[in-house]
Amino acid sequence: MPHWTFEPWVVALLLASLGLYGLGYLRLRTRGRRGRVVRARQLAAFGLGWLALVAALASPLDALSAALFSAHMVQHELLMIVAAPLLVLGRPLALWLWALPPLSRHAIGAAVRTRAWRGIWRVLCRPAVAWLLHAAALWAWHMPRLFEAALASPGLHALQHASFVLSALLFWWTVFGEAARRDESGYAMLSLFTTMVHTGALGALLTLAPGLWYPAYVEPASALGVDPLLDQQLGGLVMWVPGGLAYLLAALVTGARWLMRRAPAALVPNGVAARRDGAS
Repeated sequence: MPHWTFEPWVVALLLASLGLYGLGYLRLRTRGRRGRVVRARQLAAFGLGWLALVAALASPLDALSAALFSAHMVQHELLMIVAAPLLVLGRPLALWLWALPPLSRHAIGAAVRTRAWRGIWRVLCRPAVAWLLHAAALWAWHMPRLFEAALASPGLHALQHASFVLSALLFWWTVFGEAARRDESGYAMLSLFTTMVHTGALGALLTLAPGLWYPAYVEPASALGVDPLLDQQLGGLVMWVPGGLAYLLAALVTGARWLMRRAPAALVPNGVAARRDGAS
């Protein structure tokens, strides 16, 4: 029977991230009313992303993922296309920083402003680099040998999930964070569409494969009365269809935002001029 899983280090990290975010939010809120609406939206996004992490890493889904490949794919999609973009929209780094004591806050601020760190961050935030890291993590960990090794080793399994989350956070930052700040929506849309294509290709391969990729699921799936090959096909469909739709929706939203910014500026002045002429 699936049950809630409470890995101590996972629970500790989840609670620490939530507590620091809440404390940072309250400290910024008391400093003035300016930006409260934006911070409230970010709080909502972070809260939803945090709940998605809980659902993926501590709910009965985590226990079920050890028995069903399809449940494992739902878990991965929750981490990469639900939790990660919401956490990016929540802008947690600044809030976590504000939760720290002033001396620690200033020390960390000085460290991240060093030339070495800024150079590393600038490279990681390049859309092509973030895209490649995310794609590499996804394809490498779904290779049968690595995937089954992660199933057999709690340490490797934790590394697998960490690489999924971190690479997804970096990927979505180039879409909703860095790209939005620099108005590089074209790069963001290209990243989203190409990611939709290659993740859909992996999902299609899993769905249409004539044989099993991960024999480790034969026994636990059969014990639950589920055909292992059907379970693999369902897992492939989870990655192929809902996953692809998520990237497509994000690309459409990004494209609409870009078009609104690029709309001819003359439209508004013409409307204003027309109203003025009518009034005269």
